[in-house]
Amino acid sequence: MSRFCNFTKQHVWLSYNILKTRKQIFAILLFLFMQTGSNSQTERIQLNEGNTMSKKNRKPVFAGQFYPLHKEELNQQLDLYFKQADKIDVKNIRAVIAPHAGYVFSGQVAASGYKQLDTTKQYRNVFILASSHRYAFGGVSIYSKGNYVTPLGEVETNMEIVDSLLDYDIIYSKDEIHEEEHSLEVQLPFLQKIYGENLRIVPLVIGASDASVSKRLAEILQPYFTEENLFVISTDFSHYPGYTDAVNVDELTAKTILKNKPSELQKLLRDHKKMNMPGLATGMCGWSSVLTLLYLSSVNERYTYDLVEYRNSGDISGDKTRVVGYWSIVLTETTHPSSEFKLSESSKKQLLNLARKTIEMYLDKGEKVVPDPGTLSDEIIIKCGAFVTLHKNGKLRGCIGRFTADEPLYSIVQEMAIAAATKDSRFPTLKMDDMEDVEIEISVLSPMKKIETSDDIELVKHGIYIKKGFNTGTFLPQVAAETDWSKEEFLGHCSRDKAGLGWEGWKTAEMYIYTATIFAEND
Repeated sequence: MSRFCNFTKQHVWLSYNILKTRKQIFAILLFLFMQTGSNSQTERIQLNEGNTMSKKNRKPVFAGQFYPLHKEELNQQLDLYFKQADKIDVKNIRAVIAPHAGYVFSGQVAASGYKQLDTTKQYRNVFILASSHRYAFGGVSIYSKGNYVTPLGEVETNMEIVDSLLDYDIIYSKDEIHEEEHSLEVQLPFLQKIYGENLRIVPLVIGASDASVSKRLAEILQPYFTEENLFVISTDFSHYPGYTDAVNVDELTAKTILKNKPSELQKLLRDHKKMNMPGLATGMCGWSSVLTLLYLSSVNERYTYDLVEYRNSGDISGDKTRVVGYWSIVLTETTHPSSEFKLSESSKKQLLNLARKTIEMYLDKGEKVVPDPGTLSDEIIIKCGAFVTLHKNGKLRGCIGRFTADEPLYSIVQEMAIAAATKDSRFPTLKMDDMEDVEIEISVLSPMKKIETSDDIELVKHGIYIKKGFNTGTFLPQVAAETDWSKEEFLGHCSRDKAGLGWEGWKTAEMYIYTATIFAEND
């Protein structure tokens, strides 16, 4: 029985006044001729792959404006901010939301957020998400030409991840967007102060005003949203209302973030425009970055937000007629065993019954069952990815799943059940007469965790997801049990048969593991 589930032209400008010899002319013409054979390829690489033919570090453009220009003065200012910041009782921080105004205004609030980080923890990467303030453009820009530089030194950019992300159509590299964006740069000295030369970043600037870009970006970044990486979200809050109005609207916005629901934040952003609050230009300038984080965190109840500190510019300048608000907020992950996701037998049975009824109604009437919300257990309304596998007379008849957990578990099970019955390209669409011989199996998935070596894979316990460019493939954990494959065979078949990368393609691909809670109608 098998359950193998689907799923740059450079312009060469040469100026000269007088060519004295034919040899010079010939040399120049030859040079230009050679360029024409490679220009189109060079352009393709630069546009589509972010190739860095020559390194170009991003200089500290806003040093001396938003924060001190000289290293010694910057260090002293940061030391003071961190000394004055309080430590609250939070652990296992996965993300920090921090302001990005001039340090004289928001530096203390930002330092309070960063103060909560475990200084002994070495994050593999820090993903910094900032929203563009100077350019309106569709999609997301990632800096791919070199490293970032501040007065405290050079910050390494993880070019391997950068090149991988440039495979996606919404992500590309444009130097000027990063060169003129302050909201990402100002976060770096705080991180350098904590992690020094061990800091490695993935710098992303979101330019779109469409929430769908945030959702898509979250889907792309989801495999990196693991405990080994830190996410930093750069945003200020209300812009230009009076002091009291700012306090009120910023509190409302912060409490909405605490709900950890992307839809709630989007509703609030719409409500901001309806408030007619004097002077209010925006409730949160980096909303697209915050929304991306919510799409990442809302998939699991283990993620919770904690408020750290609030101030606005009126608290510093004394001018309370037009202010800007600043919050520092941290996202933490609860890892106590009692919080681990579990499904009771009654919840498993409810999901299986719902999957069957959903398939049958869809085959019969082309409609989807709408369950009564009052009958759904709390366990099946949380957000998890899932696969639905169908067997007919013991043989695979369809298997479709989704890792992205942006809907309640029961809803994803319904969608995957219909897809397994009607959209698995390996099999014809099921008919109602087939259903009496069909057995339904459901696999509820944990979040994916990126691994660096196959040693981290435990056969039967772990499912594997392999990715290189646009090629991806996965095997559920139970595949290893059913085939009795060795780990080499498990990886080889997934790499060759599912991802199309060849038998040893997994050795140069990104690898992720996940676990699954598996249950079927015949259990």
